[in-house]
Amino acid sequence: MPAVTIEAIDTIPIRIPLDTWAPPPMFAGKPRTHVEMFLVRVATSKGVVGWGECYGSSLPLLKAAFDAWVKHLALGQDPTDTELTARIERALHGMGRAGATLHAISGLDIALWDIRGKLEGVSVSKLLGGPKRTRVETYASLLQYSGNVEHVKRNTARALERGYRHIKLHERTAEAVAASREVAGPDIPIMVDTNCAWTPAEAEKPVAAMAPSKPFWVEEPIWPPEDFESLAKLRKATGVPLAMGENATGVLDFRKMVAAGATDFVQPSIVKIGGLTNLFRIATEAEKSGVTCVPHAFFFGPGYLATLHAIACKEKVAPLERLFADVGFTAYAKTVPDQDGAVEVPDRPGLGADPEDELISRFRI
Repeated sequence: MPAVTIEAIDTIPIRIPLDTWAPPPMFAGKPRTHVEMFLVRVATSKGVVGWGECYGSSLPLLKAAFDAWVKHLALGQDPTDTELTARIERALHGMGRAGATLHAISGLDIALWDIRGKLEGVSVSKLLGGPKRTRVETYASLLQYSGNVEHVKRNTARALERGYRHIKLHERTAEAVAASREVAGPDIPIMVDTNCAWTPAEAEKPVAAMAPSKPFWVEEPIWPPEDFESLAKLRKATGVPLAMGENATGVLDFRKMVAAGATDFVQPSIVKIGGLTNLFRIATEAEKSGVTCVPHAFFFGPGYLATLHAIACKEKVAPLERLFADVGFTAYAKTVPDQDGAVEVPDRPGLGADPEDELISRFRI
């Protein structure tokens, strides 16, 4: 018997009101009026509790994935076993190599890193080899305003007023990017997430039209996002830096996109890709190949903290994504605050903070 075992796994769905300062954008065919979070609470035989987070938009499927498959493979196992989630992923490969099953494993993996740090009395960043930086800049990730340049201008200005020095848009027009650039001035990095806007035949013209505004990157310009050959051609044709990986289906996708010359930045999402274990592996491999890892982090629970620790420890400096809107409750506002566009990496055991009781009591579904 291991010295410590996983005794219980509880899942906690959360739904928090969201104000985007504009008409709510559409997401999966519905107006986005709330932000979802799916917390994973893992208790051990030694009384240590770890917290993880899954991709919140998969919320209707995640409890089923945990109850049907993940829990019985994890209960009774050793939480300090760093190969545990890899074995579970392999055991469940017949359920699909992406989607709700991998999202569920992601939340478990993050919670296990939190447990390991707490058991050893050290931060997750120290488990990853030690932080190379103790302060990480954040970027304001604006919601989608559907090309409305007045909303883009107003909220770019709002982000700058709140201390951010990196801006990300979720827009598809050169006019929207130019409007943000007009407000931000020449020196603020502006990233543009197009959310797989165009087919390979359509993409070159709109991406090239953004080039005069000097986007720091254009993110996922092509559908499907795993068409790395077309993405490499687009990158070469336009000279515009590209970013991708939020929708990748595993570690091998990142190797393929880097090998194809498809991207300048890789963006694994810790709540989708298998947790911190896979994210840090992707970051390490990509940066050895000369590509910078800037993880996707459009969420703000334990996955956000785990991403912060990863950015603190990887080789290349990168900003941390910060969902930019008014939400009904901001997790870790007191324990790990985002101040003037930057956050200090917590040095407390594990992730450095647990989700607040108020968050769970007020917004649990």
